[in-house]
Amino acid sequence: MTAAVMANGNWDPALSRLLVSLEEARQALPSSEEEFGFLSDLLQSRELHALVKVHNKIVSKDDRFYPTLSNSMQIALEVLDVVAPRAPLRDECRELFQLLQRPHLQGLLCAHDAVAQKDYFPRLPEIPLEVDEDEETIKIVQLVKSNEPLSGAQSVEPIVGATIKTDEDTGKIVIARIMHGGAADRSGLIHVGDEVCEVNGINVEGKTPNDVLKILQNSEGTITFKLVPADSKGGGRESKVRVRAHFNYISSTDPYIPCKEAGLDFVRGDILHIVSQDDAYWWQARREGDRNMRAGLIPSRALQERRILHERTQQEKPEEGPGGVWSLGLHLLPSNFPVGLCSVSALPGCQSPKSPSCASKPKTKKIMYDTAENDDFDREEVATYEEVAKLYPRPGLHRPLVLIGPPGVGRNELKRRLVATDPDKYKTPTPYTSRPPRQGEVNGKDYFFVSREKMEEDVEAGKFIEFGEYKGNLYGTSAESVKSLVSAGYVCILSPHYQALKMLRTPQLKPYIVCIKPPSFEVLKETRNAAYARSTFDEANSRGFTDEEFHEMTHRGERIEFLYGHLFDEVIENADLSTAFEQLVQAMKRVETEPLWVPASWVQ
Repeated sequence: MTAAVMANGNWDPALSRLLVSLEEARQALPSSEEEFGFLSDLLQSRELHALVKVHNKIVSKDDRFYPTLSNSMQIALEVLDVVAPRAPLRDECRELFQLLQRPHLQGLLCAHDAVAQKDYFPRLPEIPLEVDEDEETIKIVQLVKSNEPLSGAQSVEPIVGATIKTDEDTGKIVIARIMHGGAADRSGLIHVGDEVCEVNGINVEGKTPNDVLKILQNSEGTITFKLVPADSKGGGRESKVRVRAHFNYISSTDPYIPCKEAGLDFVRGDILHIVSQDDAYWWQARREGDRNMRAGLIPSRALQERRILHERTQQEKPEEGPGGVWSLGLHLLPSNFPVGLCSVSALPGCQSPKSPSCASKPKTKKIMYDTAENDDFDREEVATYEEVAKLYPRPGLHRPLVLIGPPGVGRNELKRRLVATDPDKYKTPTPYTSRPPRQGEVNGKDYFFVSREKMEEDVEAGKFIEFGEYKGNLYGTSAESVKSLVSAGYVCILSPHYQALKMLRTPQLKPYIVCIKPPSFEVLKETRNAAYARSTFDEANSRGFTDEEFHEMTHRGERIEFLYGHLFDEVIENADLSTAFEQLVQAMKRVETEPLWVPASWVQ
């Protein structure tokens, strides 16, 4: 049998060498014929060979093969929810419904997800040692040193995938953190709280973490740790939480991170896989889609919120204006945030000539706004991380498109062009108004004309996603009109006041929010003047924009992004209308064809 196995060219060479070594050492092994036969048969079994082949395939670094997603079982459950109501009626749905419930298929999907998440590395049990009851248990662990460089105190992370510290009570060197995916984590033998007694035979009693680092830096090949096990075993399986980051983070500039080499850098908008939240201040995470198995440290939500609030407190510089209004409008803005972003509506009675926004108010433009607007409330929100999940396109049920941006930036023209591409697909809700109809206007087409009393009653009942008053008449967009368009299978397009996001960004509507952002003042002025753009701030006269209106537009755009940037799915800079429109069209194609990240509550 052995000869036949060796002749098989497809047999794993490692198993073949192991079998040959077993035969050569047969006489020297203190084992019975029965034990030898069992081991020999095991090494020659096709089942073991198949498992080794699978193992070699999934741990190989062949970049041609990698999973496109890691939650196929979750998707299968979502499909079941979709087809279940149709299963009794249609043969195809019934067949798919039955297929997705078969245990073998579900087992295959679960195995796929485990491989995609690299959740297949074995966790070896600790070797039991026979010791006297009065003696302290010691375990010896050997790990292969990584070739990564090492610098920075209190960390052995780049070498073995762990951080160390001095215990405040005992003064001993202990394991402070196990990095998911690192060598220590994969071994399953080192745990948080384990006391380090020796490293490569060198006693570390009385030494500092820096001393231990020097020992490790000078070590080559295998590193041997002698440890006193912790009373409790920390850690566990990876969590499956994904979050979207709402701030930039560079670990090398963070003075408080326990180990700079262990930090994970990211930028605003990145999707992060949070694999461990065991530490209240430092989470372990990977960037979504990153095939690097080792996790990195990032500040926890609680830590980052405290940092942001502290920074805002340090930047708080209230000034006494008429009636103390300066502290109301500016006390939570960053020091480099333009003063002109303080709106007149937020500072009633402001007469100070120091503020550009208060110095001269632009002419009234007919826009809808919340009469109870309060930007201070929104500024109090601290955006750090938002838990997200993939939302898959739903046939016949489109996500509403919400265009946010300052007045005059071009949202209405982009909306008009998008509707013109397919009027039977893209629709805008008909607004309500309390004013009487003008000649030629049709109720239900141009506006829904209702009494002021009725509209005020509906506003009070929360039936409008936005509302405002212009020349003594109320205008508004009802939530029901948006829902009816979505239910009818249309793509509902909205360009509301930014504060309407509070009512629009819900699990029921699941909107796709695009911010239309003005370019810099110089580009804005050049492009609008070249296109002979007409001012939207003055309905009475057809004229170009003034410099003051350009400044107001850019300042308002920065203010909107500061307050609501964490809610945007996409930002499009409208420097060139044709380019901005093409970007908007491509964004809508993605919404209809690709799974996109949304708040986790939307898919639960």
